[in-house]
Amino acid sequence: MPRRLTGFTPSGDLHIGNYFGAIAPIVARQADAGTVVFITDLHALTLEHDPALVRRRTLEFATLLLAAGVDPTACLLVVQSHVPEHTELHYLLECVTGYGEASRMIQFKEKSRRQERVRLSLLTYPVLMAADILLYDTDEVPVGEDQRQHVELARDLAQRFNSRYAPVFTVPTAVNPPVAARIMDLASPTGKMSKSAPSPAGVLRLLDPPDVLRRKVMRAVTDPGTTVAYDPDAKPGVSNLLAILSACTGTGPHELATGFGGYRELKQAVADAVVATVAPVQRRYHDLARHPEHVREILRAGAERARDLAAAKVRAAKEAIGLMPA
Repeated sequence: MPRRLTGFTPSGDLHIGNYFGAIAPIVARQADAGTVVFITDLHALTLEHDPALVRRRTLEFATLLLAAGVDPTACLLVVQSHVPEHTELHYLLECVTGYGEASRMIQFKEKSRRQERVRLSLLTYPVLMAADILLYDTDEVPVGEDQRQHVELARDLAQRFNSRYAPVFTVPTAVNPPVAARIMDLASPTGKMSKSAPSPAGVLRLLDPPDVLRRKVMRAVTDPGTTVAYDPDAKPGVSNLLAILSACTGTGPHELATGFGGYRELKQAVADAVVATVAPVQRRYHDLARHPEHVREILRAGAERARDLAAAKVRAAKEAIGLMPA
């Protein structure tokens, strides 16, 4: 199986879109090996942040991933900052990256426009992301359109390094995540559900209590008319509810649409399905959260395994680029 890498940045709260778009696919394929799952805590530092909150979310994300079924014996589960080779390779790759390449990244342009003071890490973190990918000989990176440009940068840097110095890196490929990854915000169904949404009203967080999940679904924005139909362009609100129900049940949204006579009936079905989907994850999460040292031990073991892989890759890159062995 091709090695596939998925990262989760602890800059917000994991939601049901993350679950269906990234976590469930990891669980589905981890028995085939070749899966790297890591929490990209260094990426959370590119913007203004609360240090205590980053630490809390890092442990929370790891606990949620385990609760959702990620098996640390079947895949590599690691926290980015626990493996110093990530930042070491980052610098080596900066030495083959042009300033123009970094400054053209769409996310840098968008986020820097919204800030008076821009951190240098916001400019360079796509190179760190390339290091994350190339460090583990990653073949495939599941990403949405907003991150595809970053994988293209990793491809360019791998090819340039291999051509200029030595064939050290596997050239990765961006792959499309499942359709369920395009779950939209309930309060604004033309925008994707996001961990960093300014308002939590439209985000179904994995740790939201059942009554909160139900309330958010029942207050979801719908569309003019009363007909339940799956048409994302003409009926984005209703289509989003059908997409969520489809992800929860495995039945296609067009087929589901024929079973409802009105919006309220649809919302009740979606609320029931969402609560039923996250209930076992929440139960396992709360069990694991009572034993945080157990989770930390799993992460320490993951870091040791990761360093065995990463150290060899960094040694090869250092030798190829011209550094003298210690």
